[in-house]
Amino acid sequence: MDYQLHRILPGETAAQQQLVALLHQQNIRLDPHLEYTVGLYDGPRLAATGSFFGNTLRCLAVGQDYQGLGLLNTVVSHLVSELAQRQIFHLFVYTKGKNLPFFRDLGFYEICRLEDSLVFLENRKGGFERYLSRLERETPPPASPACGAVVMNANPFTNGHRYLVEQAAADCQTLHLFVVSEDRSAIPFPVRYRLVQEGVSGIPHVVLHQTESYLISSATFPSYFLRDSDEAIRMQAALDVEVFCRIAHRLRITRRFVGEEPFSHVTGIYNDVMAQRLRPTGIALTILPRLAQGDRPISASAVRRLLAAEDFPALEQLVPPSTLAFFRSPEGAKIIEQLRQLGDTTHY
Repeated sequence: MDYQLHRILPGETAAQQQLVALLHQQNIRLDPHLEYTVGLYDGPRLAATGSFFGNTLRCLAVGQDYQGLGLLNTVVSHLVSELAQRQIFHLFVYTKGKNLPFFRDLGFYEICRLEDSLVFLENRKGGFERYLSRLERETPPPASPACGAVVMNANPFTNGHRYLVEQAAADCQTLHLFVVSEDRSAIPFPVRYRLVQEGVSGIPHVVLHQTESYLISSATFPSYFLRDSDEAIRMQAALDVEVFCRIAHRLRITRRFVGEEPFSHVTGIYNDVMAQRLRPTGIALTILPRLAQGDRPISASAVRRLLAAEDFPALEQLVPPSTLAFFRSPEGAKIIEQLRQLGDTTHY
């Protein structure tokens, strides 16, 4: 039988209706955040489909009448080729447990799973193991029996972030500080990492790490960056926490520290999921009160608004000298202009 591959564009109403119907048939919701979608057609009928966002394959499905014909292999091969043309080679997919043998045959390797309902895989053999080994190398000996962890986006680094790190480090012999590597925030990752590095200077026992694609990324937790349903947020948060548990086990982390979340809806859900899923693992979750300026907790969203307004006197009360100095520099001025163009930069 002669099947034809065609890209499905957002404005193609009939094609989109077929796409939604096929996904619904396979009990898959249409992801609202897709960069590229392709359909494999049997004449006018959509037989199989697949999409990607960033470096993650999504919405993969084969129609009931076309099961067992190897069509998904054709779809995935096309998506991998398209991503390679965009110079994206390290790929991830999460799928139902029953599909695990298929993706293994395509060269994907399991990172972790949520019970039997969801499996998270990558296309690099030993990729996650190499990441864990790198984290170990970044940790100075001897291995501490009292390790904690903080994961932060720091968009940008504020006095509130420094307070969280100070409080957590005071309770640990080693504090692993993971800075979110995903470059989908208002402030680029290299800048965020540098400001964290400078901002925690002088706090003892802190070890900095990059999360790469393994924590709070488009692969594990796209809802952190793009608005989505609460159900999707909870599922992705659970996956992200499961990956964290694998990291914690390797680094002997026994506590995770987070700040109270009075502002961000998605971070609030994430903290709730963490509390539920960490408890059975023996990893304690410590929620610390946020540092406040006056009667209002300090937030990175508020800092971004002040940056866009170039209100440096107000910023002096909310950020460390290193953060303030950067945004007074010519490099910082360029980012301020970008923030001004973005308009509302509140993290939902």
